[in-house]
Amino acid sequence: MGQALQPVRGTHDLLAADFAAQLHVVSTAQKVASRYGYARIDTPIFEFSEVFHRTLGDTSDIVTKETYSFTDKGGESITLRPEFTAAIVRAFISNGLQQFTPWKCFYAGPAFRYERPQKGRLRQFHQIGVELLGAAEPEADAEMIALGMQILHALGLKDHLTLELNSLGDAETRAAYRTALTGYFAQHKAKLSADSVTRLEKNPLRILDSKDEGDRALLAGAPRLEEHFTDAAQHHFDRLREALGEFGIAYVLNPRLVRGLDYYSHTVFEITTDKLGAQGTVLAGGRYDGLVKLMGGNDTAGIGWAAGVERLASLIEATGKAAAAPRMDIAVIPMQETAEAAAWELAQALRHEGFAVDIGFKGNAKKRLERANRLGVKLALMLGEDEIRAGTVSVKNFATGAQETLPRETVAANLKGLLK
Repeated sequence: MGQALQPVRGTHDLLAADFAAQLHVVSTAQKVASRYGYARIDTPIFEFSEVFHRTLGDTSDIVTKETYSFTDKGGESITLRPEFTAAIVRAFISNGLQQFTPWKCFYAGPAFRYERPQKGRLRQFHQIGVELLGAAEPEADAEMIALGMQILHALGLKDHLTLELNSLGDAETRAAYRTALTGYFAQHKAKLSADSVTRLEKNPLRILDSKDEGDRALLAGAPRLEEHFTDAAQHHFDRLREALGEFGIAYVLNPRLVRGLDYYSHTVFEITTDKLGAQGTVLAGGRYDGLVKLMGGNDTAGIGWAAGVERLASLIEATGKAAAAPRMDIAVIPMQETAEAAAWELAQALRHEGFAVDIGFKGNAKKRLERANRLGVKLALMLGEDEIRAGTVSVKNFATGAQETLPRETVAANLKGLLK
């Protein structure tokens, strides 16, 4: 098969079973999120490139190495979204939603990054997530985390998760910490990677995100963020931890859990698992009180999290909690060619009653029964000339092998009982 007929590297087709698994993740998450007041919204899959350059930083790996950006026919620089938060905040500002704070939304859909394809990483992947704008209280952070945990529990993952928690403090905290970090890494500049030497000049906190082994070795002796907390930052973190205790949510502190961009503040968290090897993070989020203002809106508090749908589906499968793929309830089998019209009429009538019905387009009765069995159909409704004359339908139960005859006019009501 020629290259043009293959999916692009790092993408794949979602066939029925995979789609069913992802739909289970999304629909479960949306249902739970609605209980917390989060309504679903959708934003375009591409934005003006400035939306992501302004929010992710021109020196970030995502912007410099991973975005799918292009110039459109109108000369505009366009980027396929690599993440959702920037697009959601752009929508919040451009639709004038500041007057409706606290504003909550849930989202689901594809995102795009030019990454080296490997297990657990795709160039087109799918995320679910929530954003809460206009609530600065630590209780909002706790509710956000509780929502994420409840969704994961609803997916059957309760026994396979660890909540990791940290605080980045407020702006004053981060300014003091930046000064301390700059001084520390300046002393070890010769040991930094080339990327981190650049980060040292522009944003030393970005070094904390470095994947370079030499950079990471230096982190062991780096100043600790909590040493620079203001009283307000300490109070926010203390109250968050109290609220999580009130919600019955266990956590572990991870002082190396950080976000490198200036608009992040206070709470950062990740929910991890040991069931997926190196790709252990299944949900990650944090508070970004400076983002709305950075993007041109009013100064508005914000917090959110995102989770990879593919990764969650893999975790569900790994823990044996996979949802069964949807299947047909019923197959209608015309026993002779002269019964085709009556069989189609019956199939359509049952579909209108809410049943999932298959009817093969060709083949004799034996082949159609074999097809029904392969599809995992529960009941076969056989309709021949004798049944048409008598106004009946012959029903075969594939699970028990039993067969019975039902009146045509009451077949729908009887089928509901048989399918239970």
